[in-house]
Amino acid sequence: MLSFSSIKKRNFFIGMLLILGLLFTLKITYWYLLEQGTETIAEQSDKQINELVIFIDNALSHYENIPAVLAQNPILEQGLLDQQNPQTIEKLNAYLSELQQVTESSDIYLTDALGVAIAASNWNIPNSFINHDYSFRPYFIDAISGKSGQYYAVGTSSNKRGFYFANPVYHKGVVLGVIVVKVDISLIEQQSSGIAIASQYEFMISDPDNIVFLSSVNSWRFNSLTPLTQAKRFALNASKRYANRPIGELSLSPSFIVSDADTSPVYKISSLDGNAKYLERHQLMPNANWNVHILAPMKPLYESLPPVMLLATTLYLLLALFILYSIERRKNLRRMRQEQNQLEQRVKDRTLALEQANTQLKDTQDELIQAAKLTVIGGLSASINHELNQPLAALRSYAQNTQTFIDRNMIDDAGSNIKIMIELTDRLADIIGQFKSFTRKSQGKDSAIEVNQSIEQALTIVQPEMDKQSVRLSLTLLDGKCQIWGDSVRLQQVLVNLISNAIVAMQQSIERLLRIEVYCDSKVNINIQDNGPGVRESQMSKIFEPYYTTSERQGLGLGLSISQRIIESMQGSITVENAQQGGAIFHIILPLYLREEV
Repeated sequence: MLSFSSIKKRNFFIGMLLILGLLFTLKITYWYLLEQGTETIAEQSDKQINELVIFIDNALSHYENIPAVLAQNPILEQGLLDQQNPQTIEKLNAYLSELQQVTESSDIYLTDALGVAIAASNWNIPNSFINHDYSFRPYFIDAISGKSGQYYAVGTSSNKRGFYFANPVYHKGVVLGVIVVKVDISLIEQQSSGIAIASQYEFMISDPDNIVFLSSVNSWRFNSLTPLTQAKRFALNASKRYANRPIGELSLSPSFIVSDADTSPVYKISSLDGNAKYLERHQLMPNANWNVHILAPMKPLYESLPPVMLLATTLYLLLALFILYSIERRKNLRRMRQEQNQLEQRVKDRTLALEQANTQLKDTQDELIQAAKLTVIGGLSASINHELNQPLAALRSYAQNTQTFIDRNMIDDAGSNIKIMIELTDRLADIIGQFKSFTRKSQGKDSAIEVNQSIEQALTIVQPEMDKQSVRLSLTLLDGKCQIWGDSVRLQQVLVNLISNAIVAMQQSIERLLRIEVYCDSKVNINIQDNGPGVRESQMSKIFEPYYTTSERQGLGLGLSISQRIIESMQGSITVENAQQGGAIFHIILPLYLREEV
């Protein structure tokens, strides 16, 4: 036995192990869930960024070839050569305005070799592009040098964000001017925002200077991802890329690092809407020279962690309790085995004693049943003697007559007497055999019992008493074969006992009638009815109790109790009731084994 202090130290040690194990489990679970969740979000973001890049590329490529096609139109060449003619310029403005509506572009304009717009689709509005100098724009510089140009910028005249496609206009191999098609990227931004909302992520697109110019979040737009140095601000102002739009710094934690696209950094972005963490994935669009950033919110992942951590804690505690329970159970089992061995030995001793007692009880029960049989036979002894004495007296008379016939040489008459004597001896043998079968001890073996035959055999036993008491019999048996399963000797004992009781009950009746009816539906029903005084209501509930008898009946009061037990052992039931016209009716109901009608 452990002392109290030892138990206390052991419990303290187990408690510390449980706490350390729980902390380790929570740490591993948190790390695994965060890693797996982040990896899943990154994989999903890669799919989303590919879809977004394809969408934007397709949206821009729709306008990419328009300047090259327009540059081939002679009307542009004619306008550059005859730009001093108002009619030529008016015709050119109308043409560009019509093209703008057809192509659904934002604006289309034509510049001369110096970068000054001479015609535009918006010629008829106050802030028209006409007479504005665009020679500083990179797309003009590329186009005037004979290449196709494209560039993102905020319009200096319209103050609208746009993507510009430019192409040179030639005259005899010399570049006369540049045709420019401007695309309003705010429409692309709106459509991209719809895709982002549906897929539950945010996006932003930055230029080579890491300035965000497109975004699904308004507060992120026109902010730099990297710190705005003095040199960078000077360069932005010089390029006029964002016209007069103020450029700020996006509040990122940690600081934004232009890293490999395979990394998945998590940034905390602060804005007027609050603080939120996003997993960032980006991809370069080579044609536009843009970086497309997908920012997947980490909030759903963080919100899913506490329930899973709680589940992990619960599983850990259940496992720990199971292990502790298993250890204690093993100890208890070891202790119980020792006690069980001792108990088994005591049980063996008691079982042996019980088996001996059961054997004695069964022998006593068999003896009691046998005694009940002999009691019935004893009650019928007078009528049995009468039944046997009549054939014996007849035998003696026929024997004397036969001797006389032989002395007188009357051989035929003597033969007839001998034949009658043989029949009388057969009858005596049948009667004695039936009583012998009834009085022998049952072997306790069940078999199929023919119901009609059992009733007829029982009537053979009680027939002498019925004749003596002048009892009329009304017998209704079944047609065909009807069998039950049980011990035929014991069923016969029940029938003899009930019939004998009925005969005794009718001793005071003037006319004595015994009815035995057998009918069969799903079960076998045997009804035995007398026309005696019946059973008193006060005796009805006690009539099957051992040693209970009435003044109208004889014996020790065991017959009905034994009969009830015999019927119940055959899975049946026995009940009693009084008939309306007088007398008692005993109902025996037994399970049907086989029924074959004629």
